[in-house]
Amino acid sequence: MNYQETLTYLYNSAPLFQQVGKDAYKEGLENTYALDEYFGHPHQQFRTIHVAGTNGKGSCSHTLAAILQSAGYRVGLYTSPHLTDFRERIRINGVPVPEEFVIGFVEKHRHFFEPLHPSFFELTTAMAFHYFARQAVDVAVIEVGLGGRLDCTNIIHPDVCVITNISFDHIQFLGNTLAKIAGEKAGIIKPGTPVVIGETTSETKPVFAEKAASVNAPIVFAEEEHLLINATHTDDGHYLYQTQDYANLKGELGGLCQEKNTNTLLSAIRQLRKAGYRFTDADVRNGFANVCELTGLQGRWQRLSSHPAVICDTGHNVGGIQYIVRQLACQHYRKLHIVIGMVNDKDIHGVLALLPTDATYYFTQASVKRALPAEEMQKQASAFGLRGKSYPNVKIALETALTKASPEDLIFVGGSSFIVADLLSTCQTSRNN
Repeated sequence: MNYQETLTYLYNSAPLFQQVGKDAYKEGLENTYALDEYFGHPHQQFRTIHVAGTNGKGSCSHTLAAILQSAGYRVGLYTSPHLTDFRERIRINGVPVPEEFVIGFVEKHRHFFEPLHPSFFELTTAMAFHYFARQAVDVAVIEVGLGGRLDCTNIIHPDVCVITNISFDHIQFLGNTLAKIAGEKAGIIKPGTPVVIGETTSETKPVFAEKAASVNAPIVFAEEEHLLINATHTDDGHYLYQTQDYANLKGELGGLCQEKNTNTLLSAIRQLRKAGYRFTDADVRNGFANVCELTGLQGRWQRLSSHPAVICDTGHNVGGIQYIVRQLACQHYRKLHIVIGMVNDKDIHGVLALLPTDATYYFTQASVKRALPAEEMQKQASAFGLRGKSYPNVKIALETALTKASPEDLIFVGGSSFIVADLLSTCQTSRNN
């Protein structure tokens, strides 16, 4: 099989959550342990950092990887979902896993894993750990896929755990209260392993404190350390932070949510130093300032063009959309156009209730089975005073918005990671042509 045939095999043989949703979710770690034993426990051959949370875990994972890369470490980075290419999920020092490795992994090992009927994420996690071990990484930053306690990344024994925040998402798996969701995410807290909690509520803080105490894990609440003193946006759309440890720290990621993420990261950086990681202040600055170039991160308040401005963001739940709406209100434009779509298992009404009513909407759908049909999105949005038309795909929706927008307007594209994925794929195809 070639690379594309191998991906088709993976997508069709192992249920892919981003395509089919809950039917791809497998509770329990039996397959993960079986795969881990078969490959010789590869995660034990390198150090790890574990990152969980409802929102912000991707930005935090990439930034930590960028800092460690800057310090000279050989850094594995495992994240999900991918936007334009499966290989984005598995990187070493920002370079995606080679196509040849993906092909060889399937060809050499399918005789073992096919009888297990693993989920796509179970198989991909095994592939990532095997690749990192084969390539002798010094450390791997591992992002939790879903939840924490039963997530198949949870077999690792990290040096530091980070839980960014808790809000309502994936409630069909994690529970319908913040306390229940926190309990699932607290499942990554390991005996004696320091854990940094980015944000808490009155419901979630006791859950984390109790879990940490039960396994004698040192716990740090970043909100209480409050290492971030001040944050201002620069003219180029980035951040300039004043912190207790670093004056004039430049941050490449410009979304409003990055203020919370940065406060969390500052606490995590202190814990990594205590755990024996060696990096200079210059390494921290370089990681924050060049995270996208160093790691390949995309889709976080990413400006794709100007006149009219086109900005995309992968925020896809109420917690993420709250920040996006606030940031849109801070932008300067003549008229706002929003290209939006969602998947059918999210809190669609919760998101629609937050969106501005003075924008022109282009309701669309991503190229995944979970996508809410554009016409249904338009129908539900009308009940919240949101006006616009529906379009069959992101390409057509964006093209229409571009024809209607003046150079002084702003076009925002989002609502789902998969909407952003289709957008970036469209842009990539246009560049290649």
